[in-house]
Amino acid sequence: MIIPAIDMIAGRTVRLYQGDYAQITFYDQSPDFLVRSYDAGGAAVIHVVDLQGAKDPEQRQVKEISQLVKVSRAPIQTGGGIRSEADVAQLLDVGVGRVIIGSLAIKQPELVKDWVRHFGVDQIVLALDVSMDPKGNKWLPTLGWQTSGEQRLEDILDSFLDVDIKHILCTDISRDGTLQGSNTSLYSELVANYPQIMWQASGGIGSLDDIAAAARLGASGVIVGKALLDGKFSYEEASRCWQNA
Repeated sequence: MIIPAIDMIAGRTVRLYQGDYAQITFYDQSPDFLVRSYDAGGAAVIHVVDLQGAKDPEQRQVKEISQLVKVSRAPIQTGGGIRSEADVAQLLDVGVGRVIIGSLAIKQPELVKDWVRHFGVDQIVLALDVSMDPKGNKWLPTLGWQTSGEQRLEDILDSFLDVDIKHILCTDISRDGTLQGSNTSLYSELVANYPQIMWQASGGIGSLDDIAAAARLGASGVIVGKALLDGKFSYEEASRCWQNA
């Protein structure tokens, strides 16, 4: 499925280039407008990233996210700056469908495993963002991509199989916001090696051909943000492409 993405700072729609807060683009379309638009187009899930919270957990936009939940018929998955079980519970209590856990899953995996056990595999999405080195190693930066990675993707994946983790969103940082196409070799490898996981591919989608390629790999969904905001194609066109791939 196509999962439209909305990134927010101070309640406004933004996009970062490769996760760099110094390279930010603000969009006129409000998150509220976009949620209503994607909802009307038939979105099954809407992806909302609290970039403000990811950079500073004290500035999490819970109020703004709760307002989006109220206007959306589609479940919203969201994350950014989640640091405690109470943070997860707070978002679920305001009606969020799934809570996305990023840096903490890498830094404190045992803690996050406890959350998966407590809240259930359908309420948690791991966001494992990958920085590829020239040898093909998949390193995992943390803190909104602000620190370099010291752990490999496969090590974290194998650890979370202990709790039957179900939903994982994987972003190739080098492709994020570039519209240069997704890393098909990465997702093909992940789907083949971890078929029990429902993979959400993210980063680089710039054309309908990119969407078709992701669908053929066997991913459960693809995150599309900048391409929709820039009018490369509509949500409805993307959805039809996915279904017909």
